[in-house]
Amino acid sequence: MSTPARARVLAKLAAMIVVAGALVAGVLAPVVAGGGLVARDSASLLDALPVELTDATPAGNSRVLAADGSLITNFYANNRTVVTADQIADVMKQALVDIEDSRFYQHNGLDVQGTLRAAVTNVAAGSVQEGGSTLTQQLVKQTLLETADTPEERQAATEQDISRKLREARLALALEETYSKDEILTRYLNIVYFGQGAYGIQAAAQKYFSVNAADLSLPQAAMLAGLVQSPANDDPITNPENAQTRRNQVLQRMFDLGHVSEAELTEISAQPVQVAPGINPPNGCIDAVLGGFFCAYLQGYLTGVLGITQDQLDNGGLTIQTTLDPQLQALGDQAVLQSLPMGDRLAGVFTAVRPGSGDVLAMSVNRQFGCSDPQCESVVLHSAASKGAGSTYKVFTAAAALEAGIPASTVISTPGNQYTSRVFRGPSCGGDREQSDGMYCVENVGNYPDTLDMVGALVRSSNTYFLALEDRLGSVEGPVRMAERMGMTFDQPTQNSADEIIDGNFGSFTLGAEATSPLDLVTAYSTLGAQGTQCDPVPVQQVLDRAGQPLTGEDGQPLVTEGNCTPEAIPPNIANTLANILVGDTASPEGTGTRAAVPGHVIAGKTGTAQGRDSVAFVGVMPEYAASVMVFNPKEQQDVGGYGGNLPATIWHNAFAPYLADKPTSAFPPSDPALLGPAAPPPAPAPAADSGAAPQGGGDDGDDDGNGGGNDGGGNGGGRGNWGGGGGRGN
Repeated sequence: MSTPARARVLAKLAAMIVVAGALVAGVLAPVVAGGGLVARDSASLLDALPVELTDATPAGNSRVLAADGSLITNFYANNRTVVTADQIADVMKQALVDIEDSRFYQHNGLDVQGTLRAAVTNVAAGSVQEGGSTLTQQLVKQTLLETADTPEERQAATEQDISRKLREARLALALEETYSKDEILTRYLNIVYFGQGAYGIQAAAQKYFSVNAADLSLPQAAMLAGLVQSPANDDPITNPENAQTRRNQVLQRMFDLGHVSEAELTEISAQPVQVAPGINPPNGCIDAVLGGFFCAYLQGYLTGVLGITQDQLDNGGLTIQTTLDPQLQALGDQAVLQSLPMGDRLAGVFTAVRPGSGDVLAMSVNRQFGCSDPQCESVVLHSAASKGAGSTYKVFTAAAALEAGIPASTVISTPGNQYTSRVFRGPSCGGDREQSDGMYCVENVGNYPDTLDMVGALVRSSNTYFLALEDRLGSVEGPVRMAERMGMTFDQPTQNSADEIIDGNFGSFTLGAEATSPLDLVTAYSTLGAQGTQCDPVPVQQVLDRAGQPLTGEDGQPLVTEGNCTPEAIPPNIANTLANILVGDTASPEGTGTRAAVPGHVIAGKTGTAQGRDSVAFVGVMPEYAASVMVFNPKEQQDVGGYGGNLPATIWHNAFAPYLADKPTSAFPPSDPALLGPAAPPPAPAPAADSGAAPQGGGDDGDDDGNGGGNDGGGNGGGRGNWGGGGGRGN
């Protein structure tokens, strides 16, 4: 060793002797008890333990689990998986104690004898061979450092002065009086940093060897124990020679203390370090194993609705039990990609919920969440209101009419596939406003019977019938309020509010002109499947704290409750009657959604096509499951090239056909005869128009009429800017 180097080491030795003397004078009584020195007066000398040290080990990663318990992702700032004492190999504990604090089981938290011995050993070697502080002191320092919230607190935890050492020593003594040796050692192994982003022994075992902490071998344990002093310098992945040297120092120390045989020392020391690096566990929604967009929606729900902070997610060790159905999510992903490739200009958005609970079961789309590639998307399209949903809104008008005493047998004649409103103002058919006196006029696409009842009009999706039905209601308020009661919200920046729609008397509401989130749409339709019970969507079943107990708010009550449903939000007889009528959309030859049919299952459905085919939709409902599919270009206006009975119905079928193969579903409760009304003579037969694109009745749903049956050229994404029948939103 050179003279300057030896001088530096001797200076460090002198400093350590001074510190040790100060600790003895300032903290300890001149009394020797057993194998170590004890506190003179715990009540007066030992500060009360701060909460950081009375809490358990830092909580570690928060886990996000699917409904079946499988992992979706984690949230963490530091990659740490907390393990119990029996989940750590004994050889790992022994290696760490031998190299860092060989008198750990003899001292009471402070070991002046060991500190001086380590100083002498390290000076003689010219490098750090043994730790100077006890493991208990190191635990105090690591805990205070990792729980520091400010730069000042971090500096105080690492300050190289006598006052910090004295406080650290006092707290170490207090810890030893409070916890068992095994608890202290386990806490240390769970908190210490091992390099490569691995905090705690479990993360380190996985990172370097792809094994659990319980399965570490002697060579592996010796290497990890050696990392504690200098994780970067002795990293076996980037500096294998340094790692081998340090590992062998640990093995030599274990041999000197009688914990390793000479044969083991000789055999292992001759071998280079062997690693089997593992990947870091997924972190955040961008790394989600499944359902990245569901994860992002969940994260927003946790922080926005439940009030959990991101810091709690990253550092709280929470267990978040979600509603995600992995099978349906995977099948939804597959179904979307069968129709639209990843990153296509058109987005296929599949969103499923459970009627009667609001559980969000799946959120599929032909995009990856959060990355920077062209096929990526950071907006959760499932919950964003961007485009109109076309004739799916006719259900709200039908429900309002039934509640107003207008039975489903009500016959309305609209000759010539054209109808001019007597109530609502807006564009005229053919663009001739003067001829229509400025009253709103719509047409059907293709040939429809001149006369239909409500059942036939819903199944065939007649524009003219439903504008005439709105006329009979006298205002759009009934349909709008019915939509809200069923679960629609109109509170996003891209949307007209419910009051604005009502005040403007937008006759186009029944034709789905308003920007609509796919999640809202399926939520509203699921109310039909639940006999009128409306349930707000929820992505989480339970949030558990680090101890496995329900996470509570400031009031002491669990954050996750079951109060998200409103029984009889709409009358059950109306819900059941409409559900049975809508079965015709998938089951009757005149239906526009027959492509969605799954043999052996009763499915109520409704198609929708926005103006200019800027967006197309299908919603399918059973008592057990409900899902919407919307297809649109989220970035710009684009003719989808089909109708709600085409791509959306096909995607819906392709997701549910395999999913329902082993799952029974129920029929809807019977319709209310009083709501159906007296039987009306059947209309003259005429097929629903399909523009030659949809055999088997799966084509046009009659809402792309060129005169307000949706969005006028996209209507600024289906939101503000719709001219929508009110006469005040022109563009």
